[in-house]
Amino acid sequence: MFLLTAILAVFALALLAPTIHRALGRFGNAASLLFAIVPSALVAWLVAHIPGVAGGKVFSWAIPWAPSLGLALDLRLDGLSLLFLLLISGIGVLVLIYAGGYLAGHPQLGRFLAFLLFFMGAMLGLVSSDNLIALFVFWELTSISSYLLIGFNSEDPKSRASALRALLVTGGGGLALLAGIILLGQIGGTYSISALAAAGDQIRQSPMYLPILLLVLSGAFTKSAQVPFHFWLPTAMAAPTPVSAYLHSATMVKAGIFLMARMNPILGGSTLEWHYLLMVFGVVTMFVGALLALPQTDLKRLLAYSTVSALGTLTLLIGIGTTESLKAAAVFLLVHSLYKGALFMVAGAVDHETGTRNVRALSGLIRVMPITAVAAGLAALSMSGFPPLLGFIGKELLYEAKLAAPSAAEMITFAGVGANTIMVAVAIIVGIRPFTGATKPLASDSHAHEAPWTLWLGPMVLAASGLVFGLFPELVGAGLIEPAVAAMRGEQTAIKLKLWHGVNVVFLMSVATVLGGVVLYLLRERIRKLAAAISGLAMFGPTNLYELGLRGLLRFAALQTAFIQHGKLRLYILTVLVASLGGVGYALTRFGGVPMFESWQGLTFIEVAVALTMLVATVVVVTTKSRLTALVALGVVGYGVAMLFVFYGAPDLAITQILVETLSLLLFVLVVYKLPRFTPHSTMRRRLGDATLALAAGAVMTLLVLKAVHVTAGPRISEYLAANAINAYGRNIVNVILVDFRALDTFGEIVVLAAAALGVVALFKFDRPSGKGGRGE
Repeated sequence: MFLLTAILAVFALALLAPTIHRALGRFGNAASLLFAIVPSALVAWLVAHIPGVAGGKVFSWAIPWAPSLGLALDLRLDGLSLLFLLLISGIGVLVLIYAGGYLAGHPQLGRFLAFLLFFMGAMLGLVSSDNLIALFVFWELTSISSYLLIGFNSEDPKSRASALRALLVTGGGGLALLAGIILLGQIGGTYSISALAAAGDQIRQSPMYLPILLLVLSGAFTKSAQVPFHFWLPTAMAAPTPVSAYLHSATMVKAGIFLMARMNPILGGSTLEWHYLLMVFGVVTMFVGALLALPQTDLKRLLAYSTVSALGTLTLLIGIGTTESLKAAAVFLLVHSLYKGALFMVAGAVDHETGTRNVRALSGLIRVMPITAVAAGLAALSMSGFPPLLGFIGKELLYEAKLAAPSAAEMITFAGVGANTIMVAVAIIVGIRPFTGATKPLASDSHAHEAPWTLWLGPMVLAASGLVFGLFPELVGAGLIEPAVAAMRGEQTAIKLKLWHGVNVVFLMSVATVLGGVVLYLLRERIRKLAAAISGLAMFGPTNLYELGLRGLLRFAALQTAFIQHGKLRLYILTVLVASLGGVGYALTRFGGVPMFESWQGLTFIEVAVALTMLVATVVVVTTKSRLTALVALGVVGYGVAMLFVFYGAPDLAITQILVETLSLLLFVLVVYKLPRFTPHSTMRRRLGDATLALAAGAVMTLLVLKAVHVTAGPRISEYLAANAINAYGRNIVNVILVDFRALDTFGEIVVLAAAALGVVALFKFDRPSGKGGRGE
């Protein structure tokens, strides 16, 4: 159970992070190094399990959660979860170290590390879950933790707006996903992902397959920023760079990709709906993301839009569904995580040391930041698909998979070549251009210099990994890629990676892609001018539609609140009574009518007299013009109820009723004494209407009671309470009910009363400032 222990330890560290950071004092920046120990241990544990997973083993652990509902905290370590766990924990270690250097001296570093660890724990739990309900819980935790991270600079309105946008978009998709999960569990008879995969044919043949597919993909598409839901991802760049690096390389957006990959054996297969939906959304997202990336001048926004394109590529490959495409998806997932994490960290280091992320203002930084420049260059070459890096193998596999697609292969390949050509230009702009050429003076007063080791370690490790895995692809081929593809396909598959496939069509396409990217790079300024000329079309884009929708929603909420919460108590009561009368009256007439009294013989004279006295007193309460008379008559009603308790063998309730009634009557008299003379403020017509409604409410409640006493839904609980009250050492059944059978309910009531009492005490002790600026008495 080391995996579960590690996940819980990450969450525990998240809770303790602010305290530990404060306790370290002036060594607080080292907290990130301390927190990196747990994910480092997880990486070592996962590496030790690579041979077993590569040999076809699937490790699983189950902890009962709600057995009566068939729910359990099931964890599963197979090829797919192994790949994602290694990326999340491995890159997480580097991001934690990077965050300690990037935010060194920040007063809220402890809080930031807490959010980051919370994010990490949520992602670890998500990709290792073998139960859909547990997966959804972790899924929502990623949305919450990303909201906290994106809005970390809470004093900045843009950060708050970006965090809210990400939360609303991904949260809306999460609700759709939950509905799909519930339907999937109902049809499959289980929430176990591995069991559902075994019953994939049954699910795909169900008439509810299409609704389930649409709901599940809604969650996946919103989380993985597929068009038209892509607009939240670039604005999430308001988060500090460590968040951006982690979010784009190994977490959050990759959660949607993981869900589609995990659902492939369940909802995918040979179904055309899965095939075409993923292909269409993937192609559009791949190309739109690339087009939107090229005109950008901010390093992080360039990388953000390129991530959108990469996510579209992954979705497309999963949608194609062949062995070649899933192999390409697994390799490209690893490739993208390595170079994107490195380039984001490079962008943050450049911003940290130069004070700007504007690519037009950056040039010649290799002279002052040589280590960062090497990391950036390697990552950019991998992003471009340049040999001998792993990105070259990934691009070759991409083209092979697209050329062999079972449908629309030509169109897919053409779009893929176009998108990859743009990505080459983006890679040059981000990873090479800032470090080459003549040194430009910086706008700020700071002088650029090499970043501290905490800032260049992460990008250097990730970029170097792309080079090592490119030169020796067998290091990841059989151990990571092959079991990942087997998990996505639902069957064992032999995979072999190699760097050189010879001069063929795919290689020529790769060469053309690189050359085309260089040409686009040279034409970048003209492209930016063209993009600026047509920027007005953005008003028709999803970003503007989201803003219009959000403003409309808030305006509607304000109108609805003004209509419902109008502050008129009479209308509140009127609404409640009318709604209750309508619902209860319909139920009474719909389900069998109301039985009347069977006999009046059991009533005694004194009971009838008390009831008539209460009735007369009630009439006096609502007709008298004297408040004091109304209070006395109201007291008669209360004391009459106490008499009825006595008649029916409940003296303890009668005593309680008398005490409460007496106290309430005295308090009312004290208040009434201070009120002005009684003056009617309502018309006779309104009073007659109120009387009619009150009589109707009383009649319906009377009928409801008559109906209730003639309905037997099961054995009477009073016999059980009477028989077991003595076991609680009490002869008063009501008291035993309060302190034993309903102990927690009574305790809750006591807590509420205690909280109210504390509030009253606080109000009495609160001194409001007087009008003259002094303290009020």
